[in-house]
Amino acid sequence: MNNTEQLRKPKPYQKKTAKGFFYSARGLLLYILPLALIPASILSFMYGDFLRIITNIGGCAAFLLAATLLRKGIAAEAEYLDKKITRAPKWPLKTIAAMIVAITTGGIALIGAGNSFFVSIAFALGALAGMVLLYGLDPHQEKMIAGSHGYTAEEISATIDEAEAQISGIEVANKLISNRSFNQRIHIICDHAREIVTMLEEDPGDIRRSRKFLNIYLDGALKVTEGYADMQSKHQSEQLAGNFENVLQTIETVFIEQKQKLLEDDVLDLDVQIEVLAAQLKHEGVM
Repeated sequence: MNNTEQLRKPKPYQKKTAKGFFYSARGLLLYILPLALIPASILSFMYGDFLRIITNIGGCAAFLLAATLLRKGIAAEAEYLDKKITRAPKWPLKTIAAMIVAITTGGIALIGAGNSFFVSIAFALGALAGMVLLYGLDPHQEKMIAGSHGYTAEEISATIDEAEAQISGIEVANKLISNRSFNQRIHIICDHAREIVTMLEEDPGDIRRSRKFLNIYLDGALKVTEGYADMQSKHQSEQLAGNFENVLQTIETVFIEQKQKLLEDDVLDLDVQIEVLAAQLKHEGVM
């Protein structure tokens, strides 16, 4: 089997994930922590101690909030670890969760349990240390590999995120099209597109060409797929279906050729080819 035949049969897309059971189960223990405050809350109600009632109920709410933030922080960390090029998570959710747990633990020790100020501080610091040891801190550095040619991780990551969003949009529109032949071809186009995005992530040196290519053809594929899905719901037309099939064939062929160019690191005539095929898509009414 030659390289062209291999390129025409893209591997089925499997979403990368480092989460698994380990990541999916992390942080669940924190949801159990508020259960310890239930007996104390009941006793506070029995004794009519308003301050301790507020402290215990507020502590339950704070622990649940911390658990939710922690889980989101763990998910963001897993996504960060999955990618070779990415920005650090925007918000340090695990750190915020650790601070909430520490402050809440100190407040409950001081007001709810009646400990001294310094003992309560010790409880708070112990809780903070436990959170850091169990779950660690949030990633704070961008991930970048060699060969970025002046592009920042934020620029490359934004390009990849935009491309993935466009591919997802094509897949959503594809579900609205009631033609198995078109569905299969669009699915193959999406697989090719994801392979190109993966190649960009692995070799940022291709970002200039890949960005231009994805901006023209991936955006064109999204627009034409959404447009056809909308038009076919209103009326059926053999001419419309024929034009759509021609455009899909053109897009698939171009994606295959782009992958080959990137594999061979062939810069020659690529920009000219892009402009010629962009004009063809405009002629077909795609752009």
